[in-house]
Amino acid sequence: MTEGTQFEYLKICSIEDVPAGGKLSIAVGDLGIVLVNCAGSFHAVADICTHDNGPLGDGELDGCELACPRHGARFDVRNGIATRLPAVTPIPIYPTRVVDGWIEIGIPEG
Repeated sequence: MTEGTQFEYLKICSIEDVPAGGKLSIAVGDLGIVLVNCAGSFHAVADICTHDNGPLGDGELDGCELACPRHGARFDVRNGIATRLPAVTPIPIYPTRVVDGWIEIGIPEG
């Protein structure tokens, strides 16, 4: 996301719905998003591999890296950076916050 981007935060689920090391694939409008719990911190990334547009939500979460089930590309869910080939382009990330035990994801406005 670019600096200065405004977000609309949407309540997604309870923190209990995504335990440590877990993930949850969701759709917000036409956006596919994977919500993950990496070491007790919640992160949200686009549910699409930048290598071949595969569904990242079907892949395994290893620490803070989400692996594409098709060709093994990996992405750091904290910043979206591709950490293993064949992907080289980062995936989009979305801000998250916890409010009263609920996870909210920031979706860009406009």
